[in-house]
Amino acid sequence: MCAVTGQQLCYEDVAVGDQMPALTVAVDETQMFFFSAATYNGHRIHYDKDWARSVEGYDDVLVHGPMQAALLARALGDWIGGRGRLVSFSVQNRAIAYPGQRLTFGGHVTAKRLADDGAALVELDIAGRRDDTVLMPGTATVCLPRRGTPS
Repeated sequence: MCAVTGQQLCYEDVAVGDQMPALTVAVDETQMFFFSAATYNGHRIHYDKDWARSVEGYDDVLVHGPMQAALLARALGDWIGGRGRLVSFSVQNRAIAYPGQRLTFGGHVTAKRLADDGAALVELDIAGRRDDTVLMPGTATVCLPRRGTPS
């Protein structure tokens, strides 16, 4: 089931130019702590405010780039549903985010094609944003089920 619509998204349901539903979150410092622990990332810029300010020159600790990428992948997964599959995912971390800021993750369909093996592929431009600032641009390809195919 697609978490966004409650139904499985199929290849026939999408068109070039369609927007995928956005995931909007405000990451807090507790989530950042657990992400650091889970990824074994001990860089002080993600948990030590004094270090981030005095040594690194930021206003606060920074939300991990890989955490933002994971949230973008989550938005894709929510959209494609349980029978969809993420085929490729590429992002670049271009700007910083602080805890508590409203971040939005989403994208739009740029192409559709049927592969030689019959896979129904959808290509997207994706991004993580803070207001109008693009934090993390990227691309993704997903494989969606076709209507009438067995689950």
